[in-house]
Amino acid sequence: MKSIILREIKSFFGSPIGYLVIAVFLISNGLFLWVFEGDYNILNTGYADLTPFFTLAPWILIFLIPAVTMRSFSDEKKQGTLELLLTKPLSIWEIVNGKFLGSLLLIVLAIIPTFIYVKVISGLGSPEGNIDMGSTIGSYFGLLFLIAAYSAIGIFTSTLSENQIVAFIIAVFLCFIFYFGFEGLASLIPGSSIVSAFGMQDHFKSMSRGVIDTRDVIYFLSITVLFLSFTVYQLKSFKA
Repeated sequence: MKSIILREIKSFFGSPIGYLVIAVFLISNGLFLWVFEGDYNILNTGYADLTPFFTLAPWILIFLIPAVTMRSFSDEKKQGTLELLLTKPLSIWEIVNGKFLGSLLLIVLAIIPTFIYVKVISGLGSPEGNIDMGSTIGSYFGLLFLIAAYSAIGIFTSTLSENQIVAFIIAVFLCFIFYFGFEGLASLIPGSSIVSAFGMQDHFKSMSRGVIDTRDVIYFLSITVLFLSFTVYQLKSFKA
């Protein structure tokens, strides 16, 4: 599995993809948070916290992660190398996990530079250092679990077609449904908090309060494992 992860990382940084993903994420967040006027501008909120970042990031990642994962198996299918990959002395689960972890690591690398925001916000606080670290740490953990779920969905959709654009569109649609769809549906049905509990946004917001609830962790792990299982099933049917 380690060889698959290294192969993915080399593939990302052997082409402009890896650098482009990191640059797009950081630049888009930086512009909305510090330059553009609007609800996401931290300097305009008057509060020393990163809520605007954690509100904006999931929406950017809805498009960014499918762009990373769309080539995972679609490209293998198109180039005819999937059969060769499946004949390697690795189980299908190891291959899938290798692809998944490779994509996950790339997005995590894009997230790490945003830690500087914490330092900046802490310095802007009155008094200096007046920042809710519990909420911030919880939000970063929530973002990590959200990235894992998005990546699993993207890996799965890449097995559905050899056309990367098709895989990208399906992944964006599924990520949108799981992040906002249930929340939107709940808003149309009075008193339907149970419906929103099926969506990622509800659990992400819960973790953003600074409390790591096992129910939220189990939810994200379940979504991740579910779509990775779908991926394995798809590859087994292809291999058969």
